Amino acid sequence: MSQKPKIGNQKSEVALESRFQVQASDFRLPTTLGILNITEDSFSDGGRYLATEAALAQAKKLARDGASVVDLGAAASNPDARPIAPAEEIARLAPIVAALKEEGPAVSIDSFAPEVQRWALAQRVDYLNDIQGFPDPELYPALAGASAKLIVMHSVQERGRATRKDVAPGEISDHILRFFEGRVAALERAGVARDRLILDPGMGFFLGSRPEASFTVLRRLPELKRVFGLPVLISVSRKSFLRKVTGRDVAEAGAATLAAELFAVFQGADYIRTHDPAALADGVAIWTAATTGRSS
Repeated sequence: MSQKPKIGNQKSEVALESRFQVQASDFRLPTTLGILNITEDSFSDGGRYLATEAALAQAKKLARDGASVVDLGAAASNPDARPIAPAEEIARLAPIVAALKEEGPAVSIDSFAPEVQRWALAQRVDYLNDIQGFPDPELYPALAGASAKLIVMHSVQERGRATRKDVAPGEISDHILRFFEGRVAALERAGVARDRLILDPGMGFFLGSRPEASFTVLRRLPELKRVFGLPVLISVSRKSFLRKVTGRDVAEAGAATLAAELFAVFQGADYIRTHDPAALADGVAIWTAATTGRSS
């Protein structure tokens, strides 16, 4: 009588469990930046938090949901956004920053306007986030004299908001490496301490109009970390390159966002910038429980 085939064996099960444990050893919840857009035309939530009361309520919710940093942006950077004067950015940001500095999570200011960045440094915010990657040497003495961590973002546009620029996905990694080689060196020469720098390779339209470029960068995150030895931030939340793959609109982009964020964490991302910190925390908790057997 023939025996029933065995599904796997003890040796292969041990090997599989060992592989998952190795993979899970560095899989942890990264520092989470909660996105708060105080804008009228952000692609995902424009107009929802223009009122100070609404913005503060959302900042508190992001913190409750697990964000240790709230990333405040008062000027949208998507291709269809209208330009905002620096004075208007500051007017939108000022009451929120004042309230959060009194009682709240760490504060990040997302702006590429030097006037806004100087103002933010004067408020002693914890992070500055620049989609242009701090290209203006005139600002470097102020950056060097401050303590805020600097999120240095790469974009194929180099200056200004995102545009629908066609870039061959095969060229994007070299473009990113060359950009960071020059920019990190320039900031260090100006006296900015290296341990204040966080690299953001950009995602979505900041890497061009083709979704493949963003996925290429996500796959090659370990290389970026190995080359520069600096922490890396990833911001994929609700972006169009995910929606092109799924065919869903912004309101239905939560599942795709979480999948991409978990992959970024698995690839070694140190910071995740997201609209939904709670979903990210839950996803990391489940992944950790499944791969290690630890549920707390």
